[in-house]
Amino acid sequence: MAKKSSRRAAALSVSQALFSQGFGTRRDCDGLVLNGLVSIAGRVIDDPDEPVETDGLVLTVEGRDWPWHEKALILLHKPAGYECSQKPKHWPSVMTLLPPPLRWRSGGDLQPVGRLDQDTTGLLLLTDDGALIHRLTHPKKHVDKVYEVSCARPVTEEQLAKLRAGVVLNDDPAPVRSEECEITGELTLRMMLTEGKYHQVKRMIAAVGNHVEALHRSRFGRLTIPDGLAPGQWCWVDPAAI
Repeated sequence: MAKKSSRRAAALSVSQALFSQGFGTRRDCDGLVLNGLVSIAGRVIDDPDEPVETDGLVLTVEGRDWPWHEKALILLHKPAGYECSQKPKHWPSVMTLLPPPLRWRSGGDLQPVGRLDQDTTGLLLLTDDGALIHRLTHPKKHVDKVYEVSCARPVTEEQLAKLRAGVVLNDDPAPVRSEECEITGELTLRMMLTEGKYHQVKRMIAAVGNHVEALHRSRFGRLTIPDGLAPGQWCWVDPAAI
């Protein structure tokens, strides 16, 4: 038998629910409803002030289903050529890969959890939950991140031994190490880190005498990229899955 939650679902008007999920101003949201563009469970809504329970709510807006989330947690399969910044300097922002409602959610606080370089691909989380960002990025939390690394020169067991033991980067006297690393091919290896220093993987590989040609994050905590999620695509994530 499912355990009943002690937390009661919030009640909002349809217009308020749309506004909180990023569908524009309150007037914009009223307009969506009044123009017959919003339905719930197959029923077209005609009153912007109709109350709805947010628990399990799925809004269908212009034919697309949008599950209601108090806080958003998004997994993006990041392609190369995008910066993890809302104000990019040289490349497009990863935010442009997301639909407008996600970028315009109430508060406009959706942001990447940590950063990947513009040429790094793979699993990127984005959320507007500040407490979750802290839990996932604080060094003391030791959240695992796994990277698939392609190198310019053959990977050796000697290099792996140095990565496991720890290497010193030029801006920090404290050594950093890979919690786990293994050779996956002549020019490739897999590394697991629990920190998030600037260009950490590339600098660690350089410190053992090699050079990163390509970098892909394949895992964050317990999350991996779902099968079929192509570069540039995204999906919702249950925070409990992390």
